[in-house]
Amino acid sequence: MDKVKAKKHLGQHFLKDESIAQDIADSLTLQGYDKVLEIGPGMGVLTKYLLEKDIETFVIEIDTESVEYLNAHYPKLHGHIISEDFLKYNILNTMGDSPFAIIGNYPYNISSQIVFRTLELRDRIPEFSGMFQKEVAERICEKKGSKTYGILSVLVQAFYDAEYLFTVPEHVFNPPPKVKSGVLRLRRKENYHLPVDEKMFFGVVKAAFNQRRKTLRNSLKSYINSDILKEDTIFDLRPEQLSVEQFITLTQKIANGV
Repeated sequence: MDKVKAKKHLGQHFLKDESIAQDIADSLTLQGYDKVLEIGPGMGVLTKYLLEKDIETFVIEIDTESVEYLNAHYPKLHGHIISEDFLKYNILNTMGDSPFAIIGNYPYNISSQIVFRTLELRDRIPEFSGMFQKEVAERICEKKGSKTYGILSVLVQAFYDAEYLFTVPEHVFNPPPKVKSGVLRLRRKENYHLPVDEKMFFGVVKAAFNQRRKTLRNSLKSYINSDILKEDTIFDLRPEQLSVEQFITLTQKIANGV
């Protein structure tokens, strides 16, 4: 069958550089799992390198034309192609009870949602790697004190060690995107269970960064429920001045009212 034409509404940009595809596949450490799920494989430029590894490879693809192409060109994938939307499909139906890694050349328009979905499934996903818009990859890996440090940075790094690996230029895609791409790897922390209510933690982080120019005293007004808290100097800071650990401490203080 002919090559698949990239569809704009799916945010498809097909990688055509084989050495970069190999490098992305090699970003997985293969430690702590024996299955990998590739999101949005397209015509399989990354998939072929995953199939060479000593790991069971599954792919999930929303584009039916790409699914036909994969079925025709990769007999090793038969029975391992999930023709679904990753954001809507219960992936545990396919992956069973065992841990698995996630990898992909992620569609830019849903890349942040893919990360949030991964966080929901973190008990099952010890490793996550792949390609994002460069700015998003940098934001996920950013540390405190930077303008790009934000909600994604804090929520991801509360559970995973994030590492920016390398930058990918525009011209190695068809069609070329308007911006550079960046490849990252997330390795789940040994102790990734928070000592605070996770729902409250997520709420505090989001409320703080939704008004990032304001001090925490203003943005978290609805959370400050005691006089002792009101006097705490941590609330004089802006959100980008707090590390992940400080956000956890802040949530504990709010929960305890001290």
